[in-house]
Amino acid sequence: MAKRIANFSEITDRYDVLLCDVWGVVHNGVDPFPKAGEALQAARAAGLTVVLITNSPRVSWQVVEQLRQIGVPDGAYDRIVTSGDVTRALIAQGPREVFLLGPERDSPILEGLDVERAAAGEATSVVCTGFFDDETQTPEDYTDMLLEFKSRNVPMICANPDLVVERGHRIIPCAGAMAAYYEQLGGSTRIAGKPHRPIYEATLASAREVRGDFPIDRVLAIGDGMPTDVRGALNYGLDLLYISGGIHAKEYTLNGETDEAILHAYLERERAAPKWWMPRLA
Repeated sequence: MAKRIANFSEITDRYDVLLCDVWGVVHNGVDPFPKAGEALQAARAAGLTVVLITNSPRVSWQVVEQLRQIGVPDGAYDRIVTSGDVTRALIAQGPREVFLLGPERDSPILEGLDVERAAAGEATSVVCTGFFDDETQTPEDYTDMLLEFKSRNVPMICANPDLVVERGHRIIPCAGAMAAYYEQLGGSTRIAGKPHRPIYEATLASAREVRGDFPIDRVLAIGDGMPTDVRGALNYGLDLLYISGGIHAKEYTLNGETDEAILHAYLERERAAPKWWMPRLA
């Protein structure tokens, strides 16, 4: 059973490297979680290397800017690796005529690659970074478009495997929900972000650039998303600190707090075995 910790400093001496999720752990898309930033800064001061690992479809320099705008201190991390970063390798493999399904702010994911942007009806691949309007739309709003893609065997490259994400106090759908719906319609998808291995390999490589080699049992992953953070870390063989106050909090919250018995039942039902847990990183 996962052990409850009250303060992250209780376990920092067990690890050399932290792979920390961003949305739901460091911020909620609108506001930072100040204690999380403080905990990561303290871990770095104690000699640990912190690499933020996020399913954001944006490339890393965009996430750096976003973190600064939200108020996450630069000193909270050494490096950032995004799903957008590792998805670029999938895009580069082709096909070359790309339709970008998502907001225009995500277009840097295509920059510098040997691809051409195309209209939906002419595209030979779809790069999905999200919705054109994730405040109001659902995957079903794209049914006609997706069926047309499927009829031409157009693959969807999903740049953000998350199904949902916190934005303030709301839950917003992500590109992963679109990819899952496309698969239900019979379409094919390609994904490199969490929980898939490429993003973990890239993140660990980034950590080695900072501090040199280290044993895998000295690496701790931190996250709140069951199908992404939890599955990815455990499948890779990493210790995991589960943040219970994230997107699944309603599954085991009683009277405004995480109920430990209900939490453990939830984890058992999900066949997930994190080593540690706490409501929020602090």
